[in-house]
Formats: sequence, C-alpha cells, structure tokens
Amino acid sequence: MTTARDTVLGRVRDALALAPTAATVIPREYRTGRTLPDDVRLALFTDRLVDYRARVHPCTADRTAEVIAEVLQECGARRIGVPAGLDEEWLGAFDGEIQRDSADIPAPSLDALDGVVTASAVGCAETGTIFLDGSSGQGRRALSLVPDLHVCVVDLSSVRVGVPEAVAGLVPERPTTLISGPSATSDIELERVEGVHGPRTLAVVIRTDV
Repeated sequence: MTTARDTVLGRVRDALALAPTAATVIPREYRTGRTLPDDVRLALFTDRLVDYRARVHPCTADRTAEVIAEVLQECGARRIGVPAGLDEEWLGAFDGEIQRDSADIPAPSLDALDGVVTASAVGCAETGTIFLDGSSGQGRRALSLVPDLHVCVVDLSSVRVGVPEAVAGLVPERPTTLISGPSATSDIELERVEGVHGPRTLAVVIRTDV
C-alpha cells in the first residue's frame, strides 16, 4: 500500500535524477554602475519617499542635530530610543529623555518609547527604499519596528540609483531591513491602514553634503 509520504519522496527522487550533475550558471545581466548627479538623485529619492507618505527633511550635515530635534518636537516625541552606536552629536539639540538600546531591553518594552532615531546603511533613489543592516548606529531590527515613529538619518552619499547598486553596497552577512515608507497594509477590504507591522510615521533626514 502506497502512502502519501511514499508518493512525495518518490517525486523528490525522480526530480533529483533529472537534475544536472554540474552546477548550472544562471546569467544575471542586471544594470549596474548607474550614477546620477547629487541634485537629481536627491530629487528622485525625495519624490519616492513622499509618494510612500514619508516625511522628508533635507539638511546640511552641520544642521543634523537641529533638524532631528525639530522633527521630534513636531511629532510630540519626548522619550526616544537610539542604537548604542548612534552619533551623540546628532542628539545635541534634543532636550527629552534618551534611552540607549541594548539586547537586555525586552522588545515589547520598546513600545513605551515615543520614537526612535537611527542611521542607515544604504538608500535606493528609484524605489525610495532605505536599507538598515543592524550596525551600531542602526541597532537591532526590533528598535526600528516597534516604536510608532522612526526618524532615520540618510547620507545622500549612500543613496544609490537603483536596486542592484544599492544591494552591491551591503554586506551580505549582515541582517538587512528594507524600509519603503511607513508601515502600511491594504489587505482588509483594500483600505490602507498604517502602523500595523511597524512605525506609523517615518521621517527621513537626508544629509546632503556628506
């Protein structure tokens, strides 16, 4: 008597028997190495972010702390979380409570924060996507997903034109989080609901001269 398990395993064996013995080379002819002038890249990146309903705040590097403080004040954030390695100078103008994150802090308790400020690894202008790789200035994934407000600092010099260029700038071994606007879903009756799987508000501070 043949069982369902026998049938499944038999099909697996048949498929393996038909598999090529040598490694198959799959051609990947992606467009790579594309560049754009800074002003064009900034405009494209900003357009895509705004289309995703993110708040965009371009600034020069010397105004980073001032702009971050303004964004936090505008959003009513008085208690914020930051990764352990975030540049302290970026928080110099903020007069609220700052909690440095660590693995010892339970992820559910991050919900008590008004928001989080992080750096970023890479950006993609064509898609308006920001890549976080969990390095010291970006922190663990929970920190950027649990609080309702995420203020993300992006250096324009790290923004690539397209996805292939952006992926090439990442370290494959690092955990990568892709952010394209505030968390949103339209699964329920095609009605857009924000804040279901992550922050309801995304504010992007783009440093344009670094």
